[in-house]
Amino acid sequence: GRCPLVEDSFSRLGSQSNVYGLTALPGPGPGADAGPGGLLAAALKGKVLLFRYLQLRPRLRPLAREMQFTYIPGNGNWSCVNIYCDYEPGCEFDLDSVAQSCLNLELRFTPFQLCHAQVRVGEHLETVFLLSGNDPGIHLYRENPGSHQFEEQPIQLLFPELQDIPSTVLWLDVRSLPGSGHRLSALGCQSGFVRVARVDEASGAILQSWSVQQDGPISTVLLFPLPQDGNEDPEDSWSLLVSSALEAAVVYCPLTCLSLSQELLCYKYSGGSSGDFGQFLPLWSRRFPSPLLALEPLDLTGDGLREIAVVCLGGLHVLQHSLEPTARLLRERLRREVQRNREK
Repeated sequence: GRCPLVEDSFSRLGSQSNVYGLTALPGPGPGADAGPGGLLAAALKGKVLLFRYLQLRPRLRPLAREMQFTYIPGNGNWSCVNIYCDYEPGCEFDLDSVAQSCLNLELRFTPFQLCHAQVRVGEHLETVFLLSGNDPGIHLYRENPGSHQFEEQPIQLLFPELQDIPSTVLWLDVRSLPGSGHRLSALGCQSGFVRVARVDEASGAILQSWSVQQDGPISTVLLFPLPQDGNEDPEDSWSLLVSSALEAAVVYCPLTCLSLSQELLCYKYSGGSSGDFGQFLPLWSRRFPSPLLALEPLDLTGDGLREIAVVCLGGLHVLQHSLEPTARLLRERLRREVQRNREK
């Protein structure tokens, strides 16, 4: 079908980005009421672009500007990780001054994906950084509470499921399962190796581990929950999306695509009957003038509708829902709600 989103903004990057070059920034509020967020898009030559919408009445205006991260080296031959921290509790993260509290760690390997995860240490939740490298392995960076410095620690201390990696990890996804005390960890390697593990967060015991070997480099692994019946165990609703550089994307479900294409494909899950897992049906597609590298769905405008940010070789595209069908859908839902209240 036809893509229902229209392009609202395009911001050109100074140089090419890559599959790790896009990240979402939360809004200033807590939880679901965080308000409009933003985007950081990074180019390979050290430039970082901040994109967000500003409320300039009577309408929102897109704003894209370069961020001055002064500790990012100008050449691409020096491998390092830069950690930016805000130690003032309750303060909103100030991106313009965040480089003043930068910790720079020189690396002895080529870095790939950098992400963070929350782990339970005793009674407290602690945020740590996970970085995949070409050594191959996944490296854990944890804050020393005494010195407020981040130090590398053995990965098996907190993430035993992420050791003994057969090849360079290109993508990693770690999700805590609310109310269960468990987490799911999924990784995809350059060799095509994919592994998923379910871990008890308190003891670190690996409860289940599952792996598969595909034919080409794994470009993305993404854990996500599917709609569930009322009697279903919430842990059984999680599935795994695996996209490859050479093969079609695959969804593995239950658990007991971001290839270099110039086309964005949207699929919708159609639930099956009892005992059937249903299927993903193509909903719409949209072509771009250059290969796609990264995408992120998030609410940039604070209106409750998610935009889709797409980074391609040429720059950053922001797609919005068309207002006319959105308004028709809103009126129809309001009409049904009014009718339901009258019948009570």
